[in-house]
Amino acid sequence: MIGLLIAIFLFNIFAFKKNKILSSNQIVHIWTFTIAFQLIFDIFVEFKFHGYWYFDKEIDWAGILPHAFLVPAVNIIYLNWFPYNGKLIKKVLYITVFTVMIVLYEMVTLLPAPWGYFHYGWWTIWHAVFLDPILLLILLGYYKWICKLEKEACAR
Repeated sequence: MIGLLIAIFLFNIFAFKKNKILSSNQIVHIWTFTIAFQLIFDIFVEFKFHGYWYFDKEIDWAGILPHAFLVPAVNIIYLNWFPYNGKLIKKVLYITVFTVMIVLYEMVTLLPAPWGYFHYGWWTIWHAVFLDPILLLILLGYYKWICKLEKEACAR
């Protein structure tokens, strides 16, 4: 639990102090989307199929913390630093490096308490390696859609 609380504090401070491009409206959208998308995914992988879990296999209050406060901050960091106007190779490299950082952090969360709070059932680190880039692309697509909707709303 200590590791999670430290991570929540540090990632949120970094996400909000270093944010240069996301508006408050976009942050609220990303935060809400992240929580909803992750919970939908976890309903199946975590609770139905027991692929992984936070803290305990059962639903518990502590498990809300990474869903509500850690992953949204990481997604804000990802979107804030994304090379939107860069060449394709730069975008692919960014997603690759970000995926490696996420996987490394996930490996830390697998450590015993007090630093670790994440546990695997049948899930492996390789599932994350292959799935994280897809999830990051979905997040990026959602963010671009929100930006488009904002432009349309301002044009009225």
